[in-house]
Amino acid sequence: MKPFEIINLGNGLEIHFCLDATDTNAQFTMFKVVIHPNAKVPAAHYHENFDETIYGLKGSLTVTVDDQIITLGPGDFHFVKRGRVHNFINQTDETVEVLAFANPGVLTANYFKDLLGIFEAGGPPDMGKLKSTMLEYGLVPVVS
Repeated sequence: MKPFEIINLGNGLEIHFCLDATDTNAQFTMFKVVIHPNAKVPAAHYHENFDETIYGLKGSLTVTVDDQIITLGPGDFHFVKRGRVHNFINQTDETVEVLAFANPGVLTANYFKDLLGIFEAGGPPDMGKLKSTMLEYGLVPVVS
């Protein structure tokens, strides 16, 4: 088994990429997300080309899917069908960990690496580049 890759986005989010599309014949990707208190989290968005299942490992994560608010604790899971607007936030003083499965395996570690490049450019992140990067990988930001 290959070691997983850790991508620290520097904003309170860490992505521990476990299985990429090349590992699963593009059937799915799997990564652990570590969300520290007060982390800057992705804007509400939906996926054009993949579904996502989120499985709670540690702590309590608040997930909003469309207008439904869901709390995921250890052992809890939620399936987010493509096209459904969702986001998440750690509203606690504890670090939260979830395991995410995206299927089919079109979301790769390169998405998170590209985000990291934007965050490391210095100064506030370029919102236009963030949006275009999200769109490039099939994540569509939703502004309320």
